[in-house]
Amino acid sequence: MSRLEAKKPPLFISEPLTKDTVSQSLSLLSGILKSCYGPAGRLKQLHNGVGGCVCTTSQSSAILSRISVSQPVLSLLTASVQNHISRFSDCGLFSAILCCSLIENFKSLNVAACTVIKISKHLLSLCMDYLKSEACGCRVSVDFSSLETLLCLVRSVLTSKPACMLNKPEVDHLTTLILKAFMFTVPCHVETNAVLGKCIIVPVKGRRVVDSTVLPGLLIETPEIQLANLLAVKRTCSNMIKIALFCVSMSGDLFNPEEGTITVHHGISLEMSELNQLLNVGKQLVNDEVGLVVCQKVIHPSLKQYLKGNHVIAVDRAGLSLMEPLSRMTGSKPIASIHSLCPSCYGSLKDVRMESFASKHFLHLIPNDTVVCSLVLCNRNETAWDELKRVCETAEHVLQLTIKEPLALLGGGCTETHLASYIRHKSCSLSTSSFKDMDCSQTQYQLVADGFCRSLESVASSLNHDGGEILTDMVYGHCWLVPSGFPSVSNWSDLVSKCGCGINGNTENLNWRLLQGQFGSPIIQGCLKGPSVKPADFLTLDCFAAKCSGLQVALETANLILDLSYVIKDQN
Repeated sequence: MSRLEAKKPPLFISEPLTKDTVSQSLSLLSGILKSCYGPAGRLKQLHNGVGGCVCTTSQSSAILSRISVSQPVLSLLTASVQNHISRFSDCGLFSAILCCSLIENFKSLNVAACTVIKISKHLLSLCMDYLKSEACGCRVSVDFSSLETLLCLVRSVLTSKPACMLNKPEVDHLTTLILKAFMFTVPCHVETNAVLGKCIIVPVKGRRVVDSTVLPGLLIETPEIQLANLLAVKRTCSNMIKIALFCVSMSGDLFNPEEGTITVHHGISLEMSELNQLLNVGKQLVNDEVGLVVCQKVIHPSLKQYLKGNHVIAVDRAGLSLMEPLSRMTGSKPIASIHSLCPSCYGSLKDVRMESFASKHFLHLIPNDTVVCSLVLCNRNETAWDELKRVCETAEHVLQLTIKEPLALLGGGCTETHLASYIRHKSCSLSTSSFKDMDCSQTQYQLVADGFCRSLESVASSLNHDGGEILTDMVYGHCWLVPSGFPSVSNWSDLVSKCGCGINGNTENLNWRLLQGQFGSPIIQGCLKGPSVKPADFLTLDCFAAKCSGLQVALETANLILDLSYVIKDQN
């Protein structure tokens, strides 16, 4: 077929960052993300142009996956941050806001892009070396023999998302539950290559958050099973319940025509032949002392009735998502054919019970060793539940990352302001040979370092949504929020009680300054040399691995965008 119109040539856009439309779009995205940041962040309602469900959120994972951007520069930025979120779950807003701020600050400098990139890479290496060193003043060790720091980590994740609509008792309740659920997934017997278990979130909407609970094992939603059937369930001589797990349909459906043709002799009924095969499977299961049959798909009613008559519980429509945790929890291997059963495919359970939450009924599978657990998650409405589910998944992932690298960073903007103070201190003491290695002048280095520090401080400033002042002290380099309504010449010690992370109080003269004002002299002493972290302190903490990755992703993405000379866009 001939073309109705001539093919258009591709559109070449040179120096995209100099274009007003790109700058305006970048500024708009930055503003949206900054307004979502922190416990006091403003919520966003997202929906598409043709209707559908509305998402109310302040989470980067939900926002970036639902907004569409037309500028290739912004597509690169959002894709980079989304990739970070897919690997770490946390610190997505931090990374995106920092990246936007770095681009805006660096492109305003009268320094060549290649020079900015060299210097910023050096600044990033300074930050990473400092964060990974024992001398780091914004880092705390996580002791898994004590729960306090772990509770602070989980609580910090929960309180950072206001769309969950949680009050303090609810936060405390969920914090304990999430940590308990995580502990269930840690193997009791440590092996060379230990693998963490899994927590399955079970939705119960329209109930109070404090009705949430965590149970060892798996909950499978099912029509109410009579208690007599559970009490009479077939058990082995060791009082265990043998389980068979099928990942193939047991509905007795005929072959799919797309799989080929079959020849049937006259008088033979395919339906009866298939049903007889299913009943033969049932007889073998009964003979093998199987007490529970779980099928990913559908079980034929006749087979169900036969199994029930022989004290075997049959559960169908379990779904694909439960196959892997069920297999791991019970030791069973999913059976993919009804024509060959191997006794080695069976697994075992300690017990089965009935559980009811709201109007839902569940079969509770209790394993011998708990590596899989079920978090029954309740919230008042669907919108708040969806947000809470994402937050709980993030908190679980943060704990998994922390067990690999038992460290945390101070939250509440304190890591950002502390790092900025550290970089200012280090940039003043660089040797001449360092500038020569980077092929830059000291002035150029100071300009880029200042832009880098202002970008870090702008992330901390984004925590303030009510028009108050943001301070940093000259002793520890921490972030302090002043409530709105007070003049800038106030006695700061009368207005602040704790820094953003909660580790420092105003018990000493900390020589505060406005974060966006004239920069004072760099700090010298480290953050934790003075006050120490007490177990009773309610600290705001960030995931170490996620924040380090977010910092790297932000700077590397900003450098990549700064280095763009052309954007080639297909117009067809």
